[in-house]
Amino acid sequence: MLKKKWLAMFVIFSFLTSFTGSRTSAEAVFQAEKFPFKEMQVQVMPEFDYPEDWGSRDVPSLLVGQYGTIINKSGQDYKGKIEIPIPALDKGFEASLVAEFPEENKPEVERPYDVDKEKGIITWKPAKAIKNNETYQFVIEFYTKTINVKEQKSFTYQLLNNAQIDQLDVIFYSPMEAENIKLEPKTANNIQSEYGEELYYYQYKNVKAKENLKYTFSYTKDGTESTLEAINKQQAPNDETHSGVTATDQVSKEGSSSKTEQPLIGVGGASIIGIALIIAGIFVYFGLKGRTPVNRRKEAIGKNKKSQSTKQPAEKKDRNKSLNDEEKKELRKKLLTGKIDQEMYEEEMKKLI
Repeated sequence: MLKKKWLAMFVIFSFLTSFTGSRTSAEAVFQAEKFPFKEMQVQVMPEFDYPEDWGSRDVPSLLVGQYGTIINKSGQDYKGKIEIPIPALDKGFEASLVAEFPEENKPEVERPYDVDKEKGIITWKPAKAIKNNETYQFVIEFYTKTINVKEQKSFTYQLLNNAQIDQLDVIFYSPMEAENIKLEPKTANNIQSEYGEELYYYQYKNVKAKENLKYTFSYTKDGTESTLEAINKQQAPNDETHSGVTATDQVSKEGSSSKTEQPLIGVGGASIIGIALIIAGIFVYFGLKGRTPVNRRKEAIGKNKKSQSTKQPAEKKDRNKSLNDEEKKELRKKLLTGKIDQEMYEEEMKKLI
């Protein structure tokens, strides 16, 4: 009888140990659906820059940068690794940067990372645990050799996302001196930087997990000069945004892909993506606030009218809602194009909610 009791206790103990061990292990496993994106901005830049070890310029470079803000919805603090899908099997794929923004108004800090080509993911561990229901901001950059060179230069870019994205901006930078630019799907959102560079952008809300948006971009361009090289030959616009600073002054020294923890943006330097934003005149709202020369000019925005009586006719309410949505879109566009900063954007958005 005693023997049977001991056997029963052993079975129960083994079960509890196994359950506890499984739970502990599960806590360290990254589950993309529990870390949705609050915001993401993707920048796709053909012939923008060339790494030192690129090789022949006959093969154009494609630089892609992703700024993301994820929210920990796992129900507990998370101490494990982050996993982001990447096109690791694309021709010439080369990861060049993974960094996080640990503090407000402080430089981004590089994190050691690993690329799993078989799974198609890049992984890294944040310096600190991500607290439950709090956000974590990061940036990744990578190059590929996926631009086809025939009569025209062309490539296909597909955004891989394993989690929902509340707000998504995708920006395509055309190379300097590029002509016959075609982008599919077509977009009416087109602006020109102070340096004459054409930019095309898309804005989305509530992008579903694995929606995997796809784009094709083609153009003609003579020579192999990169956008950064072309910019370096120009004098920066003499305005409050640039203050006479050239692109060369902004780009940090080589070695940004080193896997040691170090600040990437200081008083006199910026990452490749940082300088891209300076050239575009676009304000990045994922941690770069106050760390790069951006357009601080604030334009007057009409204040939201005071709310009327709640007993408005249904038709009038619908019309007001439509106007409200248009004002929100306009604010978003002004933020994206650098006409207002993040602080002003948030203040005006509160008035529209």
